[in-house]
Amino acid sequence: MKIWKSLLIVLMIFTNLAFAQPSFADRPKFSKNPDYIEVTKALKELSQTKDSQTQVEGLTPEEIQNRIQELTLQKYALETGINWGQCDNQTGNTIAVYGKRPNDEDNEDAVYENGLYFLANGQSTKNNWDCDGIYLANDAEVANFTSSPNGQGEELTGPVALKILDGTQLVIKTNPATAAIELSVPTVKVLNSKEANWFIPDISQALIDTRVPNAPTKKS
Repeated sequence: MKIWKSLLIVLMIFTNLAFAQPSFADRPKFSKNPDYIEVTKALKELSQTKDSQTQVEGLTPEEIQNRIQELTLQKYALETGINWGQCDNQTGNTIAVYGKRPNDEDNEDAVYENGLYFLANGQSTKNNWDCDGIYLANDAEVANFTSSPNGQGEELTGPVALKILDGTQLVIKTNPATAAIELSVPTVKVLNSKEANWFIPDISQALIDTRVPNAPTKKS
């Protein structure tokens, strides 16, 4: 009887270990995340600029401080395990956004790294669904655009893909006076077909407005 009890205890121990094993697995290291590396580098450069009171062409001390604060929050988000971004459309039109397709890892026939989805006005992409960025139509423009935390604002016209960092909520609006697109995040990265395997068509905003919204949203 004691032998059976001993065997039962041993069996329970091994069973618990079998189920608990995933908890001992190493978590993905955020330090290897390309977004984290980019944010850390940019934050270091801007902090050094502020500490040395070096002037950055086209940037006021207030703008430098705002960018430091934004990057600090992005860095914290990545360190706490947030590996997705969110897009919020407040432009008055449908916009195109980039995101991973369901079961994309198992789809060996996938032509592009992610899919192009359409997000209706007033909608935000769903929590935990990674909105990688937005598509800028060939007749659209972004005012005061910056692709580097140390850069000054400039005008950007489409067609291009704009990538956002993980842990970021990007709010996209339209300036009522100029009709130019305004982005809430200080810096986003411009991608072309040579830099990333993203679908970047040459289409107008009017054509995007005819698409049926299909991006995963908070209300879907």
